[in-house]
Formats: sequence, C-alpha cells, structure tokens
Amino acid sequence: MSVPLTLRRPALSPSRAGDFKQCPLLYRFRAIDRLPEPMSVAQVRGSVVHAALEQLYGLPAADRVADTALALVGPAWDRMLSESPELAELDPALRDGLLADARKLLSGYYRLEDPTRFDPQSCEQRVEVELSDGTLLRGFVDRIDVASTGELRVVDYKTGRVPFAEAKALFQMKFYALALLRSRGVLPARLRLIYLADGQILDYTPEMDELAGFERTLMAIWRAIQSAGATGDFRAQPSRLCDWCSHQALCPEFGGTPPPYPGWPTSTGPAETPA
Repeated sequence: MSVPLTLRRPALSPSRAGDFKQCPLLYRFRAIDRLPEPMSVAQVRGSVVHAALEQLYGLPAADRVADTALALVGPAWDRMLSESPELAELDPALRDGLLADARKLLSGYYRLEDPTRFDPQSCEQRVEVELSDGTLLRGFVDRIDVASTGELRVVDYKTGRVPFAEAKALFQMKFYALALLRSRGVLPARLRLIYLADGQILDYTPEMDELAGFERTLMAIWRAIQSAGATGDFRAQPSRLCDWCSHQALCPEFGGTPPPYPGWPTSTGPAETPA
C-alpha cells in the first residue's frame, strides 16, 4: 500500500526573507537547492539553549528553578546529537566549552525573568498564515505569552550579544507580529527580545499602520522571489557578509559555478525550512 505524499507550498520565513534581501543566490542555495551548511559553534550553542528553555517551560511552574534549567542542557545536547549525528565529531574540548557557555547563558536568564511566576501560552509555536495576495508566511516563535486581559507578548531569545543595529532582529519580530495579527486577529501588545549574553531585554510596541506597511514589504519580497524562481535568475549580491558564506566555491563572484537550477519547487517536500 503506497502512502500519499504531502504537498507543502513554498513559503516565506524571516530567515529566508533575510537571505533574499542579503543575496538572492544565497536564498536559492538555501531554499531551493537546499545545500548543506556546517553549523557554527554559536549556532549549536544557541540551539542547545533554545531546546533547554523549551523543555523548561514544559514543566510545572514550581519546577522551573535554575538548577533544573542547567540539568536540561545535557538532554538538549543529546537531542541535537540524535538529529545531527555529525556533531559527535566535534572536538571534546570545544563541545565541553559550548555546553558550559550554554549553562552560563541559562543561569543569566534568571536575572531577567522568573519562569516560576508565569505560564506561557506556547513555546516554539509554528505559525502559518496566507496574506491577501497569496503570500504564505511560515515560522516558529520562541514563546507567546497571553495576559489574563488578552494582550499578546511575542518573545524571542537571543544567545548572541546586542547588535549595533537592531534592524534584523526587529524584522523577525515584526514578521511574527504580522503572522499572529493575520491568523488571530490580535495585534501583539509587545515584542520582546531577550539577549542572554548581555543580560538585556529590549521591548518594542508595534503599531497597526506600521505592520500594514511591513505586510506590503513582505508581499513585494515574495513577488521578487517568485519572479526569480520562474526564470532561475538568482543573482549574487556581494557584501562583507560573503566572508562568512559557506557557498563561495559555487558563487560566480568567487569564480565558482552554481549547480544546474532545479526549478521552482512545485511538488513534494518543503521549499524552505524556517530557522
């Protein structure tokens, strides 16, 4: 007996929208070609911290003490190993250092919030909504809090330091705010960025008119992506960020040749994976 394949429409996530804005060819490599990329130590550490916090908020409030959070680092690492076996090849000293850093970040979290005093509505919440022009938004929100009076707070944990410019982080948060507005009909009252490395909380209050304009921006980005997808014309856009790109060997700007264009995804499998 054959199992029917599930169709999944191409969608826009904050990370892939950022990729296309930064470099259309990078978008193609990640969203269409789906080329593998090595995880950096910072990415692994961030994933461990996020996984530990997700498990922490799955416990009863009274059990969410600091010692419990630290004890969840080990299981979070084991979960990552099961999903990415190549991490077993990580140098033991490097692994021990990043796990120690993860515990340090979780310890610092308790100076910013007390997780024993409230219950979030959801953690790692998948959001998906179609805009009026057919643009499909998809992503995962670290945490959604709902007050007894109905106000929504969208929370995102950052394991890096506060950047000089907040544009990228705010783009991501506005994306989530718009997705929740269109899916729930509720304008989030607050967007909260929690920077664990710096011990800072940055709050932002979105406005309805602002999100309407942001919605038009996302629609324009998606139209540009579809236009490039129809022809395969995803051009490289050089910048200082090229120094950190994993795909220089395939980039024309560095003398490389991209693989044959596989065509715009229209059949089975995800067109892109929200990060």
